[in-house]
Amino acid sequence: MKLAIGSDHAGFEQKQMLLQWLRDNGYEVQDFGTHSAASVDYPDYVHPLASAVERGEFERGILLCGSANGVCITANKHQGIRAGLAWEPEVASLIRQHNNANVVCIPARFVDEETARAITSQFLNTAFEGGRHQTRIDKIGV
Repeated sequence: MKLAIGSDHAGFEQKQMLLQWLRDNGYEVQDFGTHSAASVDYPDYVHPLASAVERGEFERGILLCGSANGVCITANKHQGIRAGLAWEPEVASLIRQHNNANVVCIPARFVDEETARAITSQFLNTAFEGGRHQTRIDKIGV
């Protein structure tokens, strides 16, 4: 699976950990930045990642920031993105099963590294259920 990952400064450390963990587990991952813990504006990293996922260059995306709200809101401005905020693995499963989310947003200030790995694993290994959920997703677009 080809993945895109990005963060702001608050998510930088966890992004670096996830990036290595994903590569160690055989995933092809492109890092969209940021590339340090220096303060940045998250939309500068979210928009390029979301556009690449939207174009089909990556199967899924992973975004991190302090609360994950900013990156989630920004990613969802893209018509082809369904980004979901997950603070525990069960939520990551549900955003895949029910919403066919193609981007997971992880709140780095509120989850530890083990939980971030578990969230990512659930997001990557959970299938969309389709059926009644697809009917609902079809109603999202304007």
